[in-house]
Amino acid sequence: MAAAAPGGGLATLRLKRGEDGRIRDGHRWVFSNEVDVARTPLGGFTPGQHALVVDDRERPLGVGYVNPNALIAARIVARDPARALDRRLVAERLQAALALRARLFDSPHYRLVYGESDGLPGLVLDRFDDVLVGQIATAGMEALRGEIEAAVAEVLSPRALVWKNAGSVRQLEALPEYVEAGIGELPTSVRVLEGGVEFAVDPVRGQKTGWFYDQRANRDLLGRFVRGARVLDCFSYVGAWGIRAAALGAAEVTCLDASAQAAAQVEANAALNGRADRVTALVGDAFEVLRELRQQRRRFDVVIVDPPAFVKRRKDFPEGRMAYRRINELAMRVLADDGILVTCSCSFHMPRDAFVDAVGHGAARLARDYRVLAQLGQAPDHPILPAIPETSYLKGVIAHLPPA
Repeated sequence: MAAAAPGGGLATLRLKRGEDGRIRDGHRWVFSNEVDVARTPLGGFTPGQHALVVDDRERPLGVGYVNPNALIAARIVARDPARALDRRLVAERLQAALALRARLFDSPHYRLVYGESDGLPGLVLDRFDDVLVGQIATAGMEALRGEIEAAVAEVLSPRALVWKNAGSVRQLEALPEYVEAGIGELPTSVRVLEGGVEFAVDPVRGQKTGWFYDQRANRDLLGRFVRGARVLDCFSYVGAWGIRAAALGAAEVTCLDASAQAAAQVEANAALNGRADRVTALVGDAFEVLRELRQQRRRFDVVIVDPPAFVKRRKDFPEGRMAYRRINELAMRVLADDGILVTCSCSFHMPRDAFVDAVGHGAARLARDYRVLAQLGQAPDHPILPAIPETSYLKGVIAHLPPA
Protein backbone atom coordinates (compact mmCIF):
# COMPACT_ATOMS: atom_id res chain seq x y z
CA MET A 1 0.00 0.00 0.00
CA ALA A 2 1.31 3.47 -0.87
CA ALA A 3 2.63 5.47 2.04
CA ALA A 4 0.37 8.19 3.38
CA ALA A 5 1.47 11.79 3.11
CA PRO A 6 2.52 13.60 6.27
CA GLY A 7 -0.68 14.69 8.02
CA GLY A 8 -2.83 12.34 5.93
CA GLY A 9 -4.41 13.00 2.53
CA LEU A 10 -2.52 12.05 -0.61
CA ALA A 11 -0.18 9.10 -0.78
CA THR A 12 3.50 10.02 -0.89
CA LEU A 13 6.03 9.06 -3.56
CA ARG A 14 9.59 9.51 -2.29
CA LEU A 15 12.63 10.00 -4.47
CA LYS A 16 16.11 8.69 -3.83
CA ARG A 17 18.77 11.01 -2.57
CA GLY A 18 20.05 13.32 -5.30
CA GLU A 19 17.22 12.61 -7.74
CA ASP A 20 15.30 15.84 -7.17
CA GLY A 21 17.50 18.31 -9.10
CA ARG A 22 15.90 17.80 -12.50
CA ILE A 23 12.43 18.17 -10.99
CA ARG A 24 13.36 21.37 -9.16
CA ASP A 25 14.70 22.74 -12.44
CA GLY A 26 11.25 22.36 -13.99
CA HIS A 27 11.01 18.88 -15.45
CA ARG A 28 7.77 17.05 -14.72
CA TRP A 29 8.71 13.39 -15.09
CA VAL A 30 9.84 10.94 -12.40
CA PHE A 31 11.44 7.79 -13.76
CA SER A 32 10.97 4.51 -11.97
CA ASN A 33 14.69 4.19 -11.11
CA GLU A 34 14.53 7.56 -9.30
CA VAL A 35 11.94 6.36 -6.79
CA ASP A 36 12.97 5.20 -3.32
CA VAL A 37 11.12 1.90 -3.60
CA ALA A 38 12.37 0.74 -0.22
CA ARG A 39 10.32 3.48 1.46
CA THR A 40 7.51 3.80 -1.10
CA PRO A 41 7.22 0.63 -3.20
CA LEU A 42 5.75 1.36 -6.61
CA GLY A 43 3.64 -1.76 -6.26
CA GLY A 44 1.68 0.04 -3.58
CA PHE A 45 0.23 2.50 -6.11
CA THR A 46 -2.57 1.96 -8.59
CA PRO A 47 -2.27 3.30 -12.16
CA GLY A 48 -3.38 6.93 -12.25
CA GLN A 49 -3.31 7.39 -8.46
CA HIS A 50 -2.64 10.93 -7.27
CA ALA A 51 0.38 11.42 -5.04
CA LEU A 52 2.54 14.01 -3.34
CA VAL A 53 6.08 13.73 -4.71
CA VAL A 54 8.80 14.50 -2.15
CA ASP A 55 12.59 14.33 -2.04
CA ASP A 56 14.60 12.09 0.27
CA ARG A 57 14.21 14.67 3.08
CA GLU A 58 10.41 14.83 2.75
CA ARG A 59 10.47 18.23 1.04
CA PRO A 60 7.53 18.57 -1.41
CA LEU A 61 8.27 18.74 -5.11
CA GLY A 62 4.68 18.79 -6.34
CA VAL A 63 1.46 16.86 -6.82
CA GLY A 64 1.08 14.43 -9.68
CA TYR A 65 -0.12 11.02 -10.67
CA VAL A 66 1.60 7.64 -10.63
CA ASN A 67 1.71 4.65 -12.94
CA PRO A 68 3.72 1.89 -11.25
CA ASN A 69 3.81 -0.12 -14.49
CA ALA A 70 5.46 2.54 -16.67
CA LEU A 71 9.05 3.71 -17.11
CA ILE A 72 7.84 7.23 -16.36
CA ALA A 73 6.50 6.32 -12.93
CA ALA A 74 5.01 9.74 -12.12
CA ARG A 75 4.22 13.05 -13.77
CA ILE A 76 3.94 16.22 -11.73
CA VAL A 77 0.92 18.36 -12.57
CA ALA A 78 1.16 21.13 -9.95
CA ARG A 79 4.06 22.40 -7.84
CA ASP A 80 1.71 23.49 -5.05
CA PRO A 81 1.53 20.45 -2.71
CA ALA A 82 -1.96 21.48 -1.59
CA ARG A 83 -3.40 21.60 -5.12
CA ALA A 84 -6.12 19.08 -5.97
CA LEU A 85 -6.01 17.45 -9.41
CA ASP A 86 -9.64 18.01 -10.31
CA ARG A 87 -12.05 19.71 -12.72
CA ARG A 88 -11.20 23.16 -11.34
CA LEU A 89 -7.48 22.74 -12.08
CA VAL A 90 -8.20 21.42 -15.58
CA ALA A 91 -10.57 24.34 -16.27
CA GLU A 92 -7.97 26.88 -15.14
CA ARG A 93 -5.31 25.29 -17.36
CA LEU A 94 -7.75 25.26 -20.30
CA GLN A 95 -8.59 28.93 -19.81
CA ALA A 96 -4.88 29.83 -19.77
CA ALA A 97 -4.25 27.78 -22.92
CA LEU A 98 -7.23 29.37 -24.63
CA ALA A 99 -6.07 32.89 -23.76
CA LEU A 100 -2.63 32.20 -25.28
CA ARG A 101 -4.07 30.77 -28.52
CA ALA A 102 -6.42 33.75 -28.83
CA ARG A 103 -3.29 35.97 -28.91
CA LEU A 104 -1.60 33.76 -31.50
CA PHE A 105 -4.34 32.98 -34.03
CA ASP A 106 -7.24 34.70 -35.78
CA SER A 107 -9.51 31.66 -36.05
CA PRO A 108 -10.33 28.80 -33.65
CA HIS A 109 -8.16 26.23 -35.40
CA TYR A 110 -5.09 25.20 -33.38
CA ARG A 111 -3.63 22.84 -30.81
CA LEU A 112 -5.33 24.01 -27.64
CA VAL A 113 -3.51 21.76 -25.17
CA TYR A 114 0.02 20.47 -25.68
CA GLY A 115 0.61 18.22 -22.69
CA GLU A 116 3.25 19.36 -20.21
CA SER A 117 3.65 22.71 -21.98
CA ASP A 118 0.09 23.62 -21.01
CA GLY A 119 0.26 22.11 -17.54
CA LEU A 120 -1.74 18.99 -18.42
CA PRO A 121 0.81 16.19 -18.95
CA GLY A 122 -0.52 13.30 -20.99
CA LEU A 123 -3.28 15.32 -22.70
CA VAL A 124 -3.52 16.73 -26.21
CA LEU A 125 -6.52 18.70 -27.49
CA ASP A 126 -6.78 19.99 -31.05
CA ARG A 127 -9.50 22.51 -31.87
CA PHE A 128 -11.49 22.58 -35.09
CA ASP A 129 -13.83 25.49 -34.33
CA ASP A 130 -16.66 23.90 -32.30
CA VAL A 131 -15.19 20.38 -32.39
CA LEU A 132 -12.30 19.23 -30.20
CA VAL A 133 -10.29 16.08 -30.86
CA GLY A 134 -8.31 14.79 -27.91
CA GLN A 135 -5.71 12.16 -27.14
CA ILE A 136 -4.97 10.82 -23.67
CA ALA A 137 -1.55 9.19 -23.33
CA THR A 138 -1.33 8.34 -19.63
CA ALA A 139 -3.20 6.43 -16.96
CA GLY A 140 -3.33 9.57 -14.82
CA MET A 141 -5.15 11.56 -17.47
CA GLU A 142 -7.37 8.60 -18.30
CA ALA A 143 -8.52 8.59 -14.67
CA LEU A 144 -9.33 12.29 -15.03
CA ARG A 145 -11.30 11.88 -18.26
CA GLY A 146 -14.64 12.77 -16.67
CA GLU A 147 -13.15 15.90 -15.07
CA ILE A 148 -11.59 16.89 -18.41
CA GLU A 149 -14.91 16.55 -20.20
CA ALA A 150 -16.66 18.64 -17.57
CA ALA A 151 -13.98 21.33 -17.77
CA VAL A 152 -14.10 21.37 -21.59
CA ALA A 153 -17.87 21.77 -21.49
CA GLU A 154 -17.54 24.61 -18.98
CA VAL A 155 -14.80 26.55 -20.79
CA LEU A 156 -15.64 25.93 -24.46
CA SER A 157 -19.14 24.41 -24.78
CA PRO A 158 -18.12 22.50 -27.94
CA ARG A 159 -20.50 20.72 -30.29
CA ALA A 160 -18.37 17.61 -29.91
CA LEU A 161 -15.32 16.25 -28.12
CA VAL A 162 -13.82 13.23 -29.86
CA TRP A 163 -11.44 10.93 -28.03
CA LYS A 164 -8.90 9.46 -30.47
CA ASN A 165 -7.18 7.29 -27.90
CA ALA A 166 -5.02 4.92 -29.90
CA GLY A 167 -1.37 4.32 -30.65
CA SER A 168 1.88 3.19 -29.11
CA VAL A 169 1.83 5.77 -26.30
CA ARG A 170 -1.27 4.10 -24.88
CA GLN A 171 0.42 0.72 -25.03
CA LEU A 172 3.33 1.99 -22.95
CA GLU A 173 0.87 2.80 -20.16
CA ALA A 174 -1.09 -0.46 -20.58
CA LEU A 175 -4.20 1.47 -21.63
CA PRO A 176 -6.90 0.20 -24.01
CA GLU A 177 -7.37 1.85 -27.38
CA TYR A 178 -10.69 3.38 -28.39
CA VAL A 179 -12.31 6.10 -30.47
CA GLU A 180 -15.51 7.59 -29.10
CA ALA A 181 -17.34 10.82 -28.37
CA GLY A 182 -16.93 12.30 -24.91
CA ILE A 183 -19.31 15.15 -25.76
CA GLY A 184 -21.87 15.15 -28.55
CA GLU A 185 -21.58 12.76 -31.50
CA LEU A 186 -18.68 11.63 -33.66
CA PRO A 187 -18.39 13.96 -36.68
CA THR A 188 -17.61 12.50 -40.09
CA SER A 189 -15.66 15.58 -41.15
CA VAL A 190 -14.35 18.84 -39.72
CA ARG A 191 -12.93 21.94 -41.41
CA VAL A 192 -9.53 23.52 -40.89
CA LEU A 193 -8.66 27.07 -41.90
CA GLU A 194 -4.96 27.72 -42.47
CA GLY A 195 -3.33 30.50 -44.41
CA GLY A 196 -6.58 31.40 -46.13
CA VAL A 197 -7.05 27.81 -47.33
CA GLU A 198 -9.82 25.48 -46.20
CA PHE A 199 -9.33 21.76 -45.63
CA ALA A 200 -11.81 19.01 -44.84
CA VAL A 201 -10.38 16.29 -42.61
CA ASP A 202 -11.71 13.15 -40.95
CA PRO A 203 -11.03 13.25 -37.19
CA VAL A 204 -12.06 9.61 -36.74
CA ARG A 205 -10.32 7.77 -39.58
CA GLY A 206 -7.53 10.28 -40.25
CA GLN A 207 -4.03 10.25 -38.80
CA LYS A 208 -3.60 11.33 -35.17
CA THR A 209 -6.29 13.98 -34.50
CA GLY A 210 -6.88 14.46 -38.23
CA TRP A 211 -4.48 17.37 -38.79
CA PHE A 212 -0.88 18.40 -38.07
CA TYR A 213 -0.98 21.91 -36.63
CA ASP A 214 2.69 21.71 -35.67
CA GLN A 215 3.78 22.49 -39.26
CA ARG A 216 1.56 25.55 -39.71
CA ALA A 217 4.32 28.16 -39.20
CA ASN A 218 6.62 26.29 -41.59
CA ARG A 219 3.94 26.12 -44.29
CA ASP A 220 3.53 29.88 -43.88
CA LEU A 221 7.04 30.26 -45.34
CA LEU A 222 6.22 28.59 -48.67
CA GLY A 223 5.08 31.71 -50.52
CA ARG A 224 8.51 33.06 -51.41
CA PHE A 225 9.60 29.73 -52.94
CA VAL A 226 6.66 28.18 -54.82
CA ARG A 227 5.24 30.88 -57.11
CA GLY A 228 5.26 29.49 -60.65
CA ALA A 229 7.06 26.33 -59.46
CA ARG A 230 6.57 22.62 -60.03
CA VAL A 231 6.10 21.22 -56.52
CA LEU A 232 6.31 17.65 -55.21
CA ASP A 233 4.80 17.05 -51.76
CA CYS A 234 6.01 13.71 -50.37
CA PHE A 235 4.10 12.07 -47.49
CA SER A 236 1.38 14.57 -48.31
CA TYR A 237 -1.43 13.14 -46.14
CA VAL A 238 -4.49 15.31 -47.08
CA GLY A 239 -2.46 17.98 -48.88
CA ALA A 240 -1.59 20.58 -46.26
CA TRP A 241 1.73 21.52 -47.87
CA GLY A 242 0.78 20.88 -51.48
CA ILE A 243 -2.58 22.64 -51.62
CA ARG A 244 -1.20 25.62 -49.73
CA ALA A 245 1.59 25.73 -52.35
CA ALA A 246 -1.05 25.72 -55.12
CA ALA A 247 -2.93 28.54 -53.37
CA LEU A 248 0.33 30.50 -53.18
CA GLY A 249 0.84 30.33 -56.94
CA ALA A 250 2.60 27.03 -57.72
CA ALA A 251 2.14 26.12 -61.38
CA GLU A 252 1.61 22.43 -60.67
CA VAL A 253 1.61 20.31 -57.53
CA THR A 254 2.01 16.56 -57.15
CA CYS A 255 0.97 15.12 -53.77
CA LEU A 256 2.34 11.67 -52.93
CA ASP A 257 1.10 9.45 -50.10
CA ALA A 258 0.88 5.72 -49.39
CA SER A 259 -2.80 6.00 -48.45
CA ALA A 260 -5.46 5.92 -51.16
CA GLN A 261 -7.87 7.48 -48.65
CA ALA A 262 -5.46 10.39 -48.12
CA ALA A 263 -5.00 10.83 -51.87
CA ALA A 264 -8.76 11.00 -52.37
CA GLN A 265 -8.94 13.68 -49.68
CA VAL A 266 -6.15 15.62 -51.41
CA GLU A 267 -8.28 15.73 -54.55
CA ALA A 268 -11.36 16.76 -52.57
CA ASN A 269 -9.46 19.51 -50.75
CA ALA A 270 -7.96 20.77 -54.01
CA ALA A 271 -11.47 21.03 -55.48
CA LEU A 272 -12.75 22.68 -52.31
CA ASN A 273 -10.26 25.50 -52.91
CA GLY A 274 -10.67 25.74 -56.66
CA ARG A 275 -7.21 24.25 -57.33
CA ALA A 276 -8.14 20.88 -58.85
CA ASP A 277 -6.53 21.86 -62.16
CA ARG A 278 -3.13 22.34 -60.49
CA VAL A 279 -3.04 19.41 -58.03
CA THR A 280 -2.45 15.73 -58.80
CA ALA A 281 -2.48 12.93 -56.21
CA LEU A 282 -0.26 9.85 -56.46
CA VAL A 283 -0.57 6.73 -54.29
CA GLY A 284 2.51 4.72 -53.42
CA ASP A 285 5.52 4.21 -51.19
CA ALA A 286 7.57 7.42 -51.31
CA PHE A 287 10.91 5.62 -51.60
CA GLU A 288 9.67 3.60 -54.59
CA VAL A 289 7.77 6.39 -56.33
CA LEU A 290 10.75 8.75 -56.08
CA ARG A 291 12.86 6.14 -57.87
CA GLU A 292 10.17 5.83 -60.55
CA LEU A 293 9.98 9.59 -60.99
CA ARG A 294 13.73 9.72 -61.45
CA GLN A 295 13.55 7.00 -64.10
CA GLN A 296 10.86 9.05 -65.84
CA ARG A 297 13.24 12.03 -65.73
CA ARG A 298 10.67 14.10 -63.85
CA ARG A 299 12.04 17.23 -62.20
CA PHE A 300 10.53 19.56 -59.62
CA ASP A 301 11.53 23.05 -58.57
CA VAL A 302 10.46 22.46 -54.96
CA VAL A 303 10.37 19.10 -53.16
CA ILE A 304 8.78 18.78 -49.72
CA VAL A 305 9.65 15.80 -47.51
CA ASP A 306 7.57 15.54 -44.33
CA PRO A 307 7.65 11.85 -43.32
CA PRO A 308 6.39 10.11 -40.18
CA ALA A 309 8.96 9.58 -37.44
CA PHE A 310 11.77 7.28 -38.57
CA VAL A 311 13.33 7.25 -35.07
CA LYS A 312 10.58 6.39 -32.58
CA ARG A 313 12.97 5.03 -29.95
CA ARG A 314 16.58 5.83 -29.14
CA LYS A 315 17.70 2.40 -30.31
CA ASP A 316 16.22 3.14 -33.75
CA PHE A 317 18.63 6.02 -34.32
CA PRO A 318 21.18 4.32 -36.66
CA GLU A 319 18.50 2.87 -38.92
CA GLY A 320 16.41 6.04 -38.78
CA ARG A 321 19.36 8.27 -39.64
CA MET A 322 19.97 6.13 -42.71
CA ALA A 323 16.29 6.40 -43.69
CA TYR A 324 16.43 10.20 -43.50
CA ARG A 325 19.57 10.23 -45.60
CA ARG A 326 18.04 7.89 -48.21
CA ILE A 327 14.69 9.67 -48.56
CA ASN A 328 16.34 13.07 -48.91
CA GLU A 329 18.88 11.78 -51.42
CA LEU A 330 16.02 10.38 -53.49
CA ALA A 331 14.21 13.70 -53.22
CA MET A 332 17.31 15.55 -54.43
CA ARG A 333 17.57 13.24 -57.43
CA VAL A 334 14.28 14.64 -58.74
CA LEU A 335 15.04 18.22 -57.66
CA ALA A 336 15.82 20.59 -60.49
CA ASP A 337 19.02 22.62 -60.60
CA ASP A 338 18.62 25.72 -58.45
CA GLY A 339 15.86 23.87 -56.58
CA ILE A 340 14.45 24.19 -53.06
CA LEU A 341 14.21 21.26 -50.64
CA VAL A 342 11.87 21.53 -47.65
CA THR A 343 12.57 18.62 -45.34
CA CYS A 344 11.51 17.78 -41.79
CA SER A 345 11.76 15.24 -38.99
CA CYS A 346 9.23 14.80 -36.18
CA SER A 347 11.48 12.30 -34.37
CA PHE A 348 12.45 13.51 -30.89
CA HIS A 349 15.32 11.01 -30.84
CA MET A 350 16.78 12.51 -34.03
CA PRO A 351 18.78 15.55 -32.87
CA ARG A 352 18.63 18.61 -35.11
CA ASP A 353 22.36 18.55 -35.94
CA ALA A 354 22.21 14.86 -36.81
CA PHE A 355 19.22 15.45 -39.06
CA VAL A 356 20.90 18.33 -40.90
CA ASP A 357 23.99 16.16 -41.32
CA ALA A 358 21.93 13.25 -42.67
CA VAL A 359 20.40 15.49 -45.32
CA GLY A 360 23.86 16.87 -46.07
CA HIS A 361 25.25 13.37 -46.58
CA GLY A 362 22.53 12.76 -49.16
CA ALA A 363 23.62 15.89 -51.02
CA ALA A 364 27.28 14.91 -50.78
CA ARG A 365 26.58 11.53 -52.37
CA LEU A 366 25.16 13.41 -55.36
CA ALA A 367 28.06 15.91 -55.39
CA ARG A 368 25.58 18.74 -54.87
CA ASP A 369 25.98 21.77 -52.65
CA TYR A 370 23.40 22.08 -49.91
CA ARG A 371 22.73 25.49 -48.39
CA VAL A 372 20.36 25.93 -45.46
CA LEU A 373 18.16 29.01 -45.88
CA ALA A 374 15.94 28.52 -42.84
CA GLN A 375 15.75 26.30 -39.78
CA LEU A 376 12.26 24.99 -39.08
CA GLY A 377 10.55 24.10 -35.81
CA GLN A 378 7.11 23.55 -34.34
CA ALA A 379 4.36 26.16 -34.40
CA PRO A 380 3.70 28.31 -31.31
CA ASP A 381 0.63 26.30 -30.33
CA HIS A 382 3.21 23.61 -29.48
CA PRO A 383 5.21 25.73 -26.98
CA ILE A 384 8.54 24.35 -25.81
CA LEU A 385 9.50 24.11 -22.15
CA PRO A 386 13.31 24.32 -22.06
CA ALA A 387 13.32 22.35 -18.80
CA ILE A 388 11.58 19.48 -20.62
CA PRO A 389 13.57 18.72 -23.80
CA GLU A 390 10.91 16.18 -24.81
CA THR A 391 8.52 19.05 -25.62
CA SER A 392 10.78 19.99 -28.55
CA TYR A 393 10.64 17.39 -31.32
CA LEU A 394 10.00 18.97 -34.74
CA LYS A 395 12.94 20.15 -36.78
CA GLY A 396 13.60 20.82 -40.42
CA VAL A 397 15.28 23.01 -43.01
CA ILE A 398 14.51 24.88 -46.15
CA ALA A 399 17.57 24.29 -48.29
CA HIS A 400 18.80 25.56 -51.66
CA LEU A 401 20.70 23.27 -54.01
CA PRO A 402 22.37 25.54 -56.58
CA PRO A 403 23.40 24.41 -60.06
CA ALA A 404 26.61 22.37 -60.12
